[in-house]
Amino acid sequence: MNDVFAPAQLGPVRLRNRVIKAATFEGRTPDALVTDDLIDFHRAVAAGGVGMTTLAYCAVAPEGRTQREQLWMRPEALPGLRLLTEAVHAEGAAISAQIGHAGPVANEKSTRLRALAPSQMFSPLSMRPVRSAGIGDIRGIIAAHAQAARIAVEAGFDAVELHFGHNYFVSSFLSRRLNRRRDEYGGSLANRARLSREIAEAVRVAVGDSIAVLAKLSMNDGVPGGFWLDEAIQVAKWLDVDGHLDALELTAGSSLLNPMYLFKGDAPIAEFAAAMPQPVRFGIRLGGRAFLKTYPYHDLYLLEQARQIRSAVTMPLVLLGGITDRASMDTAMAEGFEFVAMARALLREPDLINRLKDEPTTPSLCIHCNKCMPTIFTRTRCVLEGSTT
Repeated sequence: MNDVFAPAQLGPVRLRNRVIKAATFEGRTPDALVTDDLIDFHRAVAAGGVGMTTLAYCAVAPEGRTQREQLWMRPEALPGLRLLTEAVHAEGAAISAQIGHAGPVANEKSTRLRALAPSQMFSPLSMRPVRSAGIGDIRGIIAAHAQAARIAVEAGFDAVELHFGHNYFVSSFLSRRLNRRRDEYGGSLANRARLSREIAEAVRVAVGDSIAVLAKLSMNDGVPGGFWLDEAIQVAKWLDVDGHLDALELTAGSSLLNPMYLFKGDAPIAEFAAAMPQPVRFGIRLGGRAFLKTYPYHDLYLLEQARQIRSAVTMPLVLLGGITDRASMDTAMAEGFEFVAMARALLREPDLINRLKDEPTTPSLCIHCNKCMPTIFTRTRCVLEGSTT
């Protein structure tokens, strides 16, 4: 069994341990550029002991942002990105940039740019119609991923993580519910998976072996008629055989239609409503429980599905979901996963990894209230930060 706190190889990158800070949109880029606040956020978790932290979310194109304040990869962002990677490296950790295109999850009312989806649809986020991406749009987005990856290399990142989850652009193509195309990117699973495979190839060609390339793949989106585990297993097999990725991080849920399917635990409806302008605030208060469903939390809540992927592929896998203590980490290692990813627990305690290394029985203070989720619209944080209970 791998030791979670021993050094590990991720493609061409040597990590000091097998713990990755999962991508969590930080809400600290008001001008879509790196800020000192963003640097301090990642410096804290790097100093706290993770092997690698992940910058989230870096759009590959301006219309690929979920909201206007979100960082997007362009030459203007390079100076700040270099300061960020240097700060993380100074603390002994590696850093990855999560890159992707939001597709139908983009709020075009905020970005002021047209959102894109595999097929025409109505967005419950922007309350506007979303147009179907043309072949030219698709080709442009593939090229934008490659260019974003090249910028990541120039900025000093150790890895890029391709966002293939949560019904963002690539994930929406995988969904039978959202993808009703009749061309080479729709219909059969092979066609719906074409985009993910082409992006992985384009990014690998762009970066070579200079950095690691991961992908965050949904095992299912928690939406009736959407993408489910049986199809995810096959897509994972294709990505494995293609050989362009160094690891897959396994996730679930739909930011577009069922966000709580990933997070589990309490659904903070009142807090989400308070973070929204009218009339969205009124709508969430009135019907929020239909969108923000409650799913019981338990440790390692994605493990049962992730085992199915583990048994089907040989590439390294990153287990996410309900990993807050040493026992969960050791279970993941015993199940054959090479890395673990944590998010909410590190919002509460950025130094949790160092303390777990020193004292394996250290409990996490995260109570899975999910009240951190609405803070992404202002400044992502644990609302209980500093509390001991």
